[in-house]
Amino acid sequence: MKKFVLLLGFGSLFFTVLASLVAKKRSTTYVIAHRGAWKNTNSPQNSLASLREAARLGCYGSEFDVHMAADSGLFVNHDHTIQEVPIEKSTSATLAAVKLSNGETLPTLLEYLTLGRELKKTRLILEIKTSQLGKERSLALAEKCVEMVRKTKTRPLVDYIAFDYDVCKKVKELDPKAKVTYLNGDKTPAQVAADGLDGLDYNQNVYKKNESWIQEAQQHKQTLNAWTVNDSTSMAWFVAKGFDFLTTDEPERLLDLTKK
Repeated sequence: MKKFVLLLGFGSLFFTVLASLVAKKRSTTYVIAHRGAWKNTNSPQNSLASLREAARLGCYGSEFDVHMAADSGLFVNHDHTIQEVPIEKSTSATLAAVKLSNGETLPTLLEYLTLGRELKKTRLILEIKTSQLGKERSLALAEKCVEMVRKTKTRPLVDYIAFDYDVCKKVKELDPKAKVTYLNGDKTPAQVAADGLDGLDYNQNVYKKNESWIQEAQQHKQTLNAWTVNDSTSMAWFVAKGFDFLTTDEPERLLDLTKK
């Protein structure tokens, strides 16, 4: 009888500790480097070097932006132009000749995903940029991105984000198991959940104006990310609110905060 009570006690202690660890894990806010880790590393934004730096720092993920060239080549850059070259109106050959400040060529999505696969642990947060040439081109870019992710066998590493709600839904249509979150900030958590998307990825000011959305999203089991959170006070506020992720230009600062 004593052995049974002792075993029961150890079993209860085990599950108490396990529950504590799970709760602690769920309360973790993960760090996403905005356009890679560039600000404090002298790496160009959205470069392969900035992705490597994000991985070296131990960031959960690295965000990057994808555009489609005139001949359907896929390139990584934040703005719609690079060194006055309009990406959507230029050929892949023209864009491949562009050099970044560190000597890299303008990276293709294939190169980015290939490096991400080699790095293994860093999630690739792929933003499908809204086309300046119309809705159909944005949707075509979504198809191309999903196709490239499948081709490179990086589905387990890639999460998709987009400002265009139809693009988000298109990705889900093409790959129902893909993790897709919405950026624009004009949909309630209930709307996003009803359309089968995985979460909200809104500018930090949207949440501060609509604070009730935080709890609503959590009730709908939607993930929460805020961008671009660079100061320590705001970081601490979102961490205390139980956000799943924060996207930042200061990953070193946020990593230091979340380790405490």
